[in-house]
Amino acid sequence: MRVLFVASEAVPFAKTGGLADVIGSLPKELTRQGLDVRVMLPKYGSIADVYRDAMTAVATFEIYVGWRKQFTGIEVLQHEGVTYYFVDNEYYFRRSGLYGYDDEAERFAFFCRGVIESLPIIEFQPDIIHCHDWQAGMIPVLLKAHYSHLPFFSGIKTITTIHNLKYQGVFSQQLMKDLFGLSDDHFTGTALELHGGASFLKGGLLYADRITTVSQTYAEEIQTPYFGEHLDSLLRHRRDQLIGIVNGIDYEVFDPMGDTHLVMNYRDSLPKKQQNKLALQEQLGLPVRSDVPMIALVTRLVQQKGLDLIQHVLPEILALDIQLVILGTGDRVYEQMFRDAAYSHPDKVAAQIMFNEGLAHQMYAASDLFLMPSQFEPCGIGQLIALRYRSVPIVRETGGLKDTVQPYNEFAGEGTGFTFSNYNAHDMLHTIRRAVDFYQNDREAWLRIQQNMKKCDYSWKKSAQQYVNVYKELKKA
Repeated sequence: MRVLFVASEAVPFAKTGGLADVIGSLPKELTRQGLDVRVMLPKYGSIADVYRDAMTAVATFEIYVGWRKQFTGIEVLQHEGVTYYFVDNEYYFRRSGLYGYDDEAERFAFFCRGVIESLPIIEFQPDIIHCHDWQAGMIPVLLKAHYSHLPFFSGIKTITTIHNLKYQGVFSQQLMKDLFGLSDDHFTGTALELHGGASFLKGGLLYADRITTVSQTYAEEIQTPYFGEHLDSLLRHRRDQLIGIVNGIDYEVFDPMGDTHLVMNYRDSLPKKQQNKLALQEQLGLPVRSDVPMIALVTRLVQQKGLDLIQHVLPEILALDIQLVILGTGDRVYEQMFRDAAYSHPDKVAAQIMFNEGLAHQMYAASDLFLMPSQFEPCGIGQLIALRYRSVPIVRETGGLKDTVQPYNEFAGEGTGFTFSNYNAHDMLHTIRRAVDFYQNDREAWLRIQQNMKKCDYSWKKSAQQYVNVYKELKKA
């Protein structure tokens, strides 16, 4: 089975979010399970020299992007047992950062076409092209419109995976017609048309042979108007081809037993975990106390992550005997909110308004509780890492959070975290108070939750097997 992953980012080469973690770890597990999985990415200027220097050029050719003929290079690199190809064009990709340019449509139109045209040249004929998010969304459309009559491409099946339905790659119809050479009938209401323009992602959802998303609950949610981002009717129409498979995390990267960022490695030993808390308290200038529950927030500071709920009841949260540690960047209003809280409550709040991978690992290890009150969350990775590091999650029941965190029931002794269902600040506050109360006053219950977390397995093994089943079924179809 030959599978080509196409995405706009992957750890360790380029990362802005959870997509990169998935593309950096899922192919590795699929390769272990016996598939020939390769990955194709843009060759960004920001890729570290250690990787750029190790790449080998395997092909150069020209492709049309609209009326323009553009140079295309393909470079290859083996990393952790997986073959990575990089689509090279310095005009499009040798820039600072990954996204946010005025010619975004043209950059990723070039990328989609470059991926397809490179395959016969590099002599890799996949059974399945697995496209991730809007940046790769036009590949299924192009294959059907321009390439399916050619013998090399005629048997290739496609999958589109939605990592976040909010980002749809919507541009003007005229621009899309020019870039892709598509006729008017591709731009009617039932085709690429969206919000008066045309959407890369809608193309992927319409033309791919299968659609997947990153948790079972999110697969159901996006078929409703509230979560569907104006694509819910299309997703209901294609629900027989839609499946939710929860993301995993790389258990080698996120391993408290071998994590080099920690002052004390541990697996299930709470006293050893506590050593990380005491060290972080000292490092961040907080009172060094083992008895105070530390709540961590490692996230993008944006409304989607439930920051407006925290804003609404932050004084009540800080009235509790807790410490709150924050790591992340995002909207200025939330960054300032946490800076102000740290200034006015230096004994309770440490706000690190930046992103630092090592410090993130230290916060997972040091914290007793991990707060993730998202408005919506396709899968979420933070809660999976928290479970791995035995930091008890407090989450809202949405998307992958609902699928991966089981609410604690003190009567049955079951559950791995604390959850609330309504998007409501006081429901969240009640849940935080409840979690803090168990930590401070019911040692037995706390140890039971730790025992329950021990049984969780959110490595890629199980999820990768589900992908293998989808690939097999698709190949037979």
